[in-house]
Amino acid sequence: MKAVGGGIGGLILLVIVILFGADPGTVLNDNMFTDIASNYEGAPLSDEYRELADFVSVVLADTEDTWNEIFVAENLEYPEPTLVLFSGTVESACGFAQSAVGPFYCPVGEKVYIDLSFYRDLRDTYGARGDFAQAYVIAHEVGHHVQNQLGIMEQVHRAQQQASTSQVDANRLSVMLELQADCFSGVWAYNADRSRDILEQGDIEEGLNAASSIGDDRLQRESQGQITPDSFTHGSSVQRVSRFERGLESSEINSCNSFEAMNP
Repeated sequence: MKAVGGGIGGLILLVIVILFGADPGTVLNDNMFTDIASNYEGAPLSDEYRELADFVSVVLADTEDTWNEIFVAENLEYPEPTLVLFSGTVESACGFAQSAVGPFYCPVGEKVYIDLSFYRDLRDTYGARGDFAQAYVIAHEVGHHVQNQLGIMEQVHRAQQQASTSQVDANRLSVMLELQADCFSGVWAYNADRSRDILEQGDIEEGLNAASSIGDDRLQRESQGQITPDSFTHGSSVQRVSRFERGLESSEINSCNSFEAMNP
């Protein structure tokens, strides 16, 4: 099964632990960091990367708290994803990936892959600044894990592989999957803030700006000077913003059925 959420649709975070109302010394411990380091594929962690790894783990832990609560309320179990950090390249069960792919989720093994070297591109090339803008994107990758647990991802992949499915239709299904993950990001933000008061003034605007910055239309216009909607795989800027807002406003999984319609 292929990975999802890669490319610019999977930006990641440069977030301070204080955003989550916690002291890094109490949230992170030696055992947690040992787990992170053992899953790091690349050169030994530098001080900069160690700090980034700590930040990523804090955000991931917060998504785990939130989705465990949501699943329990639905009488479901939430198996937590495994975080794998890498730099440059990585070999996953979903195939070989390079930095250009960006963060991605592989349903085989239920792993979230984060390229720490991608942070510079995130900040300098795509202008996705702000702590919550970054946190929103890791929540997007976790959103794919939620889809995997609910069986949605497998249904979409089966539909894409049907002989009668054209490339255009396959792309449309991919967009729906990505937009739903954007919506799940909003669901996480709402519920995490309600439980732990994580949001500060301007955070939502940062998240919306990030969603807008990584729309297929904007990226295609910047890279090739024209827009080809049939080739979209993640959704337009308007669609991505709309789906994030929907999850943020409704706070419920059932509100994130992006398969009902493609328009926001």
